[in-house]
Amino acid sequence: MSAMNDSLDETHTSGSLGEKAAIFRGARGSGNVVGPAFIPLRSPLQPPNAAVSALFKGNRKGREVDDTQMGPVPNPFPELLPSTVSLVSECLLPWTKTSATQVIKVYSEDNTSRAVEVPSDITARDICQLFILKNHCIDDHSWTLFEQIPHLSIERTIEDHESVMEVQSGWGMDSHCCLYFRKNYAKYEFFKKPLDFFPEHMVSISSETNGIMNHSQLIQTFLSSSSCPEIHGYLHAKEHGRKSWKKFYFVLRRSGLYFSNKGTSKEPRHLQFIAEFSDSDVYTLLSAKKVYGAPTDFGFCVKASKSNSARDLKLLCADDEQTRTCWVTAMRLFKCGMQLYQNFIQPYQKQKSSPMRSISENSLVAMDFSGHKSRVIENPSEALSVAVEEGLSWRRKSCHRLSSHGSPSASQSSMSNIGQHAIHVAQAWFHSKLSRDEAQKLITQQGLIDGVFLVRDSQSNPRTFVLSLCHTQKIKHFQIVPVEENSELFYSLDDGHTRFTDLLQLVEFYQLNRGVLPCKLKHHCARITL
Repeated sequence: MSAMNDSLDETHTSGSLGEKAAIFRGARGSGNVVGPAFIPLRSPLQPPNAAVSALFKGNRKGREVDDTQMGPVPNPFPELLPSTVSLVSECLLPWTKTSATQVIKVYSEDNTSRAVEVPSDITARDICQLFILKNHCIDDHSWTLFEQIPHLSIERTIEDHESVMEVQSGWGMDSHCCLYFRKNYAKYEFFKKPLDFFPEHMVSISSETNGIMNHSQLIQTFLSSSSCPEIHGYLHAKEHGRKSWKKFYFVLRRSGLYFSNKGTSKEPRHLQFIAEFSDSDVYTLLSAKKVYGAPTDFGFCVKASKSNSARDLKLLCADDEQTRTCWVTAMRLFKCGMQLYQNFIQPYQKQKSSPMRSISENSLVAMDFSGHKSRVIENPSEALSVAVEEGLSWRRKSCHRLSSHGSPSASQSSMSNIGQHAIHVAQAWFHSKLSRDEAQKLITQQGLIDGVFLVRDSQSNPRTFVLSLCHTQKIKHFQIVPVEENSELFYSLDDGHTRFTDLLQLVEFYQLNRGVLPCKLKHHCARITL
């Protein structure tokens, strides 16, 4: 593992120890600010027993709440209980039945919102399930609830097990904090491909594997309390009370986040404590350069759960997206650990216990009704070709209906051609008037994992389209060029070598074949209106 450390670039940082420690000075404690409409469900988390420098003690102060003093409120009208059915109960979701309810407001990406009445002990996963049902969305386990704090320009993923009311109890009365409902394909992707999220040069693990680990071993080290994984590397840090940022060598351990005041030294006397995560959360900065003057847009911060002051933020900035993702993911794992893994496997356990397919569906066979007598198609190749032809026939009929609706018979052929090429407009992956920057923002919000994509109109050439695709946490744009031959219009990504009659056919092809793309199309970016 020493070889991994030696590979790091040695960066000289100037300034005395006092100047370096001043970066994170000024942390102040704040009392719990609870809005009048929300009821905290549990008392605040207790601080750890480890002694911490007085420099950061202000963040660990908090008022204790004795829940035993608050007895249940008796219902003066018990005969009305059976007829009182809340909005949530109508959805038949497996929530704990409780008489205490709250009204919350949730936004979507187009800033439409919906207010719903929910139980006071509802979790983020329950909220997502509610809106999946109400908006008839496909539940692919990627829908996520986000907490956004506009005046600080930060947001974070609310973990599926978190109490939404506890999250809101930390908001100030005038903070204008919001809940957002949208997709996040990268929420649990690190359980599937951990080596993509944790680069070898950033991870140190005390084990007998000699630095060679597979996917499962790497995740087990983070989930096991007996192991001591460590994330290390250079980050930019914002000096408290100043506009300048400085670069330091940081170390993340189970005990908290530290920075070294002497190069890359990890000796205890050189490590300065920054934050721990029992009562703090990690957020990403929405506009790191514009709002905080960061050297890059890959900013993130550590914020105390009960503080909404900008001066209490521990502002950090990475040089690239992969580095930021590594730090943020590791902080989530150190904070929640095994609970995140339970959140990840829970939907799959439900699928095993109640499979969607019935016994009758397993006995379905392909049939041919084209002749005088029907017959069973036993040849798999023939069955596949029939299914493809059936799909193409359905598409031609759909285009015919689209083109012939309200159009005169004289222009039937031309309108049919237009209708055939306009079938993509109704697809969830198509975003018409979306700029390059807006496409990058949308893909970033919905998860920078391989295969996340969308199709949009080209801003530079009105006759062409653009496929925006994420690969290796980078977003690439491919122009879809129209090719005309014998008065017929086709679309192509490879200068006409592979042609498609419409964009729907093109997308379906690259969902099955990589072709000229760096990876297959896997997850489309979709926007919904609540």
